[in-house]
Amino acid sequence: MNAFTKIEDLVMPLPLETRGYTVAPSKQSPRLLELTFARETVDAFVKAVAEWPVQALEYKSFLRFRFGEILDELCEGTLRPVLLNTILGRSTGGMLINPVGLDDVSQAEDMVKFTTACAHLIGRSNYDAMSGQFYARFVVVNTDNSDSYLRQPHRVMELHNDGTFVNQITDYVLMLKIDEKNMEGGNSLLLHLDDWEQCDEFFRHPLARRDMRWTAPPSKNVTEDVFHPVFDTDAEGRPTMRYIDQFVQPANYEEGIWLNALSESLEGSAQKLSVPVPVGSFVLINNLFWLHGRDRFTPHEGLRRELMRQRGYISYQKPRYLRGQ
Repeated sequence: MNAFTKIEDLVMPLPLETRGYTVAPSKQSPRLLELTFARETVDAFVKAVAEWPVQALEYKSFLRFRFGEILDELCEGTLRPVLLNTILGRSTGGMLINPVGLDDVSQAEDMVKFTTACAHLIGRSNYDAMSGQFYARFVVVNTDNSDSYLRQPHRVMELHNDGTFVNQITDYVLMLKIDEKNMEGGNSLLLHLDDWEQCDEFFRHPLARRDMRWTAPPSKNVTEDVFHPVFDTDAEGRPTMRYIDQFVQPANYEEGIWLNALSESLEGSAQKLSVPVPVGSFVLINNLFWLHGRDRFTPHEGLRRELMRQRGYISYQKPRYLRGQ
């Protein structure tokens, strides 16, 4: 368990060893830990939850926590403390999770069940207005006419935080790859705030704490504008962010120029990670001090990628539905 020796935000005692899965630093960064679940663990979980379809998870929110309990029991109680300490630890805060054997689109429902179990061991997923559920599934294809960069394959989706245009704090983001065909490129892009070279410069700027207006395009099914600053702080006074370039609406020249400079600094960071995510695997990150994006795809007429997203709050704390509460 050497990967956890530098975490400063422990909330549960860490197990002496893991059971049913392994943990190691990823190839891209020691901040991004890689959890690999043994096929035996995955098969046992799939069998244990087979009686419940995904629809049952949609209708019964408490069942999502039971799925988490089942997975943790299969790991002999070692999984929940590892997930919580990793997602909360400022020195890490991110995971690439690989359930061995879940690697084909025909297993999509089992993938949703597995990811839901992991997410509900650390918190609860928020309502996703785009889908009307606690998760959203969407497809990227070679040609798209969407109103945001989410489904547009041939350009970079720049680094950002999720949940910027809703009055809920989004503590974590989970992105699962369900399927892909004729794919080249499209790696996940990640940047930890503490690795961003100009973080302190922008964090200390007078505009960092100014409330700005955030809107969403029609596809998000959110009609109310929200107002909040780009930067905030955690309990230790360290920077956190709620930022996305597509949805912030500067009120004047001064704000527009500052936001443009911030965007160019993020995109130009040499510390940005490029992470390939296999089918069936998923990224789970702390949304307040990790930014994420996606690299462009190489055009192909048969290009297809299906993703699933969950995002929510960490429930060992009091739920923070509205900023300031």
